[in-house]
Amino acid sequence: MIRRTRPVVGAIALLAALTAGIAFPAGAAAGEPTGESAPKVDLVLDVSGSMRAKDIDGQSRMAAAKQAFNEVLDATPEEVQLGIRTLGADYPGDDRKEGCKDTAQLYPVGPLDRTEAKTAVATLVPTGWTPIGPALLKAADDLDGGDGSKRIVLISDGEDTCAPLDPCEVAREIAAKGIGLTIDTLGLVPNAKLSRQLSCIAEATGGTYTSIEHQDELTDRVNELVDRAAEPVVTPVAVEGADACERAPELRSGLYTDRQEFGRQRWYRVELLAGQELRASVSIAADRAVRPDHGVLMRAVTVHGREIVRGEATGNGRTGVVSTGLRHPKPELDDDSGKPAAETVCLGVTTSFSADAGVKTTPGLPLELTVDVVDGPDDASDVASFGLGRGWWLLGALVVTGFLAGLVWGWLSRWRVAVRRTN
Repeated sequence: MIRRTRPVVGAIALLAALTAGIAFPAGAAAGEPTGESAPKVDLVLDVSGSMRAKDIDGQSRMAAAKQAFNEVLDATPEEVQLGIRTLGADYPGDDRKEGCKDTAQLYPVGPLDRTEAKTAVATLVPTGWTPIGPALLKAADDLDGGDGSKRIVLISDGEDTCAPLDPCEVAREIAAKGIGLTIDTLGLVPNAKLSRQLSCIAEATGGTYTSIEHQDELTDRVNELVDRAAEPVVTPVAVEGADACERAPELRSGLYTDRQEFGRQRWYRVELLAGQELRASVSIAADRAVRPDHGVLMRAVTVHGREIVRGEATGNGRTGVVSTGLRHPKPELDDDSGKPAAETVCLGVTTSFSADAGVKTTPGLPLELTVDVVDGPDDASDVASFGLGRGWWLLGALVVTGFLAGLVWGWLSRWRVAVRRTN
């Protein structure tokens, strides 16, 4: 009996190769340099003695920070100039005056040599004091020059030990210089006092505070902040939401900030034309001590109160930010005139934050709202597939490949049966 399967296998492989060429078109060439100054990030790491504590996923805080830094260094975008500054890494003694000078540039802010930076991080050993204020002053100098975005990411597990140089006042002084520098803070297994101090530092410069309890959370958050530095700088617009849709401010595509009062609802309005889609997201930052269980609900409703779509998320206190979002495709035409039909969409934001007695509930929690009005799909039937993008190329190519492979395999089977009968 004669068997010839190689030509069929070759034919199927060829079809697969052609399919891959259709499904994955060549990527676009990278854009030309814009001539703008490169974004700069200075990671400021607490290397004080308390970083020896083993309470992050069974390892020391220092080990968790090193692992996170190594992963962040691998993922840092090429266009970002990154540096690393330490505090409390060198002086092991009891002289407070000397301990409060203990901050050094471990790796200079500039083009990143990943191997060199990782080697420097590997040498760190928890040692001394916690001079957060002096470290912030030096970090601001590290980022001096250029008009690109500048960001300090401070990671600490304890309060500043060098008062009266209050780190909150230092942050306010940095903000007052008008150099566009943002300080984001991350607290490793923090207590209430540390949370207040790090929140104060971040808020002074328009940054964020995040409470961290796990190594993967630290990695993800630092990566997110470094990536954010590479994005075009967008200045949020302050807006004040209303207690009802009819009194709400009208928003266009952009980034907005507001304050969300405890137990209150905020309303905003967006106008859509036929053929457009609304994409909105909201983030609420817990800049003070709140109870662990909380959530945020975002709803898109009509002016008559009918809910269109909603997005919701819950938090457990592990991170200081909870976010959600929603999408609403284009409205239908109201008549046969062919004119674009306008639709007013009311965006309502509700939170379920609560706090223990003694915690101030005013002003409200910082709210960041993103509104994006984009062109929707051409046909209403495309709405369900909107967002799949080039995945349809792959799906269609796979269907065609399967069909052709089935025909070839059927022809081969019939040929083999004919040969068997002849023999």
